[in-house]
Amino acid sequence: MIDSAVVDLSRLQFAATAMYHFIFVPLTLGLSWILVIMESVYVMTGKAIYKEMTQFWGKLFGINFALGVTTGITMEFQFGTNWAYYSHYVGDIFGAPLAIEGLMAFFLESTMFGLFFFGWDRLSKRGHLAVTALLALGSNLSAILILIANAWMQDPVGSAFNPITMRMELTDFAALVLNPVAQSKFVHTVAAGYVTGALFVLGISAWYLLKNKHIEFARRSFRIAAAFGIAGTLSVIVLGDESGYAVSESQKSKLAAIEAMWETEPAPAGFNIVAWPNEEKQANDWEIKVPFMLGLIATRSINKQLPGIQEIRAKNKERIASGVQAVIALEDMRKNPEDKAAQEKFKAHEADMGYGLLVKRHAEDVRQATPEIIEKAATDSVPRVAPLFWSFRIMVGLGFLMLGLFVAAIWLSIYNTHQKHPLLMKTFLWSLPAPWIACMCGWFVAEYGRQPWTVFGMLPTHLSASTLTSASLWGSIAGFVGFYTLLLIVEMYLMFKYARLGPTALQPNNA
Repeated sequence: MIDSAVVDLSRLQFAATAMYHFIFVPLTLGLSWILVIMESVYVMTGKAIYKEMTQFWGKLFGINFALGVTTGITMEFQFGTNWAYYSHYVGDIFGAPLAIEGLMAFFLESTMFGLFFFGWDRLSKRGHLAVTALLALGSNLSAILILIANAWMQDPVGSAFNPITMRMELTDFAALVLNPVAQSKFVHTVAAGYVTGALFVLGISAWYLLKNKHIEFARRSFRIAAAFGIAGTLSVIVLGDESGYAVSESQKSKLAAIEAMWETEPAPAGFNIVAWPNEEKQANDWEIKVPFMLGLIATRSINKQLPGIQEIRAKNKERIASGVQAVIALEDMRKNPEDKAAQEKFKAHEADMGYGLLVKRHAEDVRQATPEIIEKAATDSVPRVAPLFWSFRIMVGLGFLMLGLFVAAIWLSIYNTHQKHPLLMKTFLWSLPAPWIACMCGWFVAEYGRQPWTVFGMLPTHLSASTLTSASLWGSIAGFVGFYTLLLIVEMYLMFKYARLGPTALQPNNA
């Protein structure tokens, strides 16, 4: 059994590096398409100001892109260093989309990245626009392949366990790619990136207008960002609903924890706008609920029931007891591959084998699984409620706040009254951190809500880690956090520097 401290530290290290990396990713996704829009207008109209806009925002995009690549490379290495058994167990499946991402999407966006900056005087207008479009396409293609891999961890379709090799194997590549969780997750995630890019451009443009600097440049950038942002925010909200529906189908324990729904309610279930979850009492101390709303959103019906946490744990308890039999049968098959009784027993309980492995957190030999140990494993099978409940509501609240900001920005752009509303313009600037906070909360809900699994229903997190020491992990965590913090400081310094200089830093004659 791997020390639980090693597992927790490995999770902390991966979470820290992933969160740092995702500071840069959404801005890359959003700015790439804003650049396409600006350069398309330049090609269609021939107005030099749109070329200047593309080059200026492209410079900030380039700084962010470079640091995003730097922070992203180390994440994949951690699958081998910190999560060796996970890599061995599911590498044939998880590695496929990551390999395609590295060989196709990453090389595409990296090549186009160079051509974008060095091709202005070497390519025609349409040729350079094609480069910018391919750069945006490569960034989004990279995102979808990574999210396909992540979605498989949430809903492991198109795969099967091989009792001979003791590994998961890919059985249907199309099912892996077309996983409904991956589809909704991709659009929801990239749309969040579009919102991030839009609010970034909107906030800096608002600052220019407040300072009465680069007025025409800022107004046009502001207008494009407002339109792009409102479309992105609406996509996030609509696809967030789709993601919730996918979760209700594949991860009922996550949905119940997000909604602090302890007991199964008559369909359609009500939605807790706010509540105070109490883990000890297995109930909410108080709650403000909208009747029927959760059932209608999550099931899209009026008669489909959503299970509460207590019902889920009771069902998981049965699956854990069944899974213990599968693990025992598998061990007997390894000792004697010709054992027919063990083979039949394994087939009868194979679907619950992952749940049986939850016992190994409390007993190395599953044959020692007492009713008390099975009860503990069942308790582990649902994540803690309060962190998920509040993270989800922060994310949703910020989403609707940003929708309101973009609607206000559209209104200001239509009537050209930016200077008449300085407080609103300052709000755009002050709201710059909002999309990043919402993105981080969203990823926390997705990944923490999957616990106690690395592969939902199949491989528990406590069995996935490498045999490392706590001391080595503390050292690597300190190294990563220190280095990544330095990179973040460099990013912020460069962004502030070139934002203050403005577009004239690129073309001094176009002040």
